[in-house]
Amino acid sequence: MALLVDIRKQLGNFQLDVRFEAENERLALLGASGCGKSVTLRCIAGILTPDEGRIVLDGTVLYDSASRIDLPPQKRQVGYLFQQYALFPNMTVRQNIAAAVRERTRRQAVTAEKLRQFQLEDAAEKKPWQLSGGQQQRTALARILASGPKAILLDEPFSALDSYLKYQLELELTEMLEQFPGTVLWVSHDRGEVFRSCQRVCVLDRGVSQPVQTLDGLFRHPDTEAAARLSGCKNYADAVPKGSSVFLPDWNVTLECGGAVPPDIRRVGIRAHHVRLAEGRGENAIPCTVARVVEDVFSTIVLLRPVGAAPAAPPLRMELDKDAWEKAPGTETVTVSVDPRDILLLR
Repeated sequence: MALLVDIRKQLGNFQLDVRFEAENERLALLGASGCGKSVTLRCIAGILTPDEGRIVLDGTVLYDSASRIDLPPQKRQVGYLFQQYALFPNMTVRQNIAAAVRERTRRQAVTAEKLRQFQLEDAAEKKPWQLSGGQQQRTALARILASGPKAILLDEPFSALDSYLKYQLELELTEMLEQFPGTVLWVSHDRGEVFRSCQRVCVLDRGVSQPVQTLDGLFRHPDTEAAARLSGCKNYADAVPKGSSVFLPDWNVTLECGGAVPPDIRRVGIRAHHVRLAEGRGENAIPCTVARVVEDVFSTIVLLRPVGAAPAAPPLRMELDKDAWEKAPGTETVTVSVDPRDILLLR
């Protein structure tokens, strides 16, 4: 494995317990704010020291509590791209990049190479405040690569940017990182960013990591409610397994799942765009009353109450094209359905 992380860290009332392995790939650490993503990066970089565990990069032990190994940051060969890029404000682009080159005899050549590689030659003598957001990002990444890292850590690099600039810089960064031969850890709470930019994902939930999985696995078959929420699922209900179906007591509904339901399933998730208008009482048909209609920019969101649902039951959210809702046969009562393969069985 290119990178192995198995660490624990106590910070006040927060407990980090993270285990994952990454290849030479772009691996996302996906989680809500405060779940431990940045703490994990700081432990890998040597900025924070875990309480116990082990971190190994390309066969080199960076940290091992049992062997009392704790390499300083400058010896870890890890590049850290901070949210605000952390460029030296009193240095030019050329000087920022040169500062990262350890071998003095190669400093000028490596700096010139990175200026060309990242198309920064025209901005070489400018200070950070004179640069665009894209130029700042390229300078920061050029400085990281000039240091010869074996891994790159990205700590929500677009969190402070507006949506248009974020999208443009995301495309540039992803393209530049395609040439990097090592491991890239990409911290984010944005599922779209992860889907577009990474190859696999590790979900963190309240300080605890879940098994690394493919992007397809996260979005099609999340195993836990935390993973399902991060993948964009909006509907959840308690569930009681019954052979190949689940009974949802809050909605007083039984849904076929298309196969045996594991006995340890306690919750189900249903994506809003997988709730469809139906005719008659076909498979997994759910008669509902319409509680509220919300017009979004390009879609209509309909909040439904299944007939016979408990008074405190959460609404069933359906999201569909505006045209589809306008053509619906009724707007006070509707029947909807969910394909068995679209029911997420959650542990």
